[in-house]
Amino acid sequence: MKEYFKIGEVFTYFFRKKDPNTNPSIYMKLMYAANKIAIVLFLICLFVILYRLFIRQNG
Repeated sequence: MKEYFKIGEVFTYFFRKKDPNTNPSIYMKLMYAANKIAIVLFLICLFVILYRLFIRQNG
C-alpha cells in the first residue's frame, strides 16, 4: 500500500540533472514543460483548497 502514496518523485521532478547522452526533440521539451506547469497548477490549487477548508472557516 505504501507504493501508492509515495510523492517523493513529484518534488524531485524539478531538480533532476539533465542526461548528457540524450538529445530530446522539441516535442519532448514541450511535453516536459507542460508537465511542469500542470504539476505547479495542481499544487497551487491543492493549497487553495486546503486554505479554504482549514483556515477560512467563516463564510
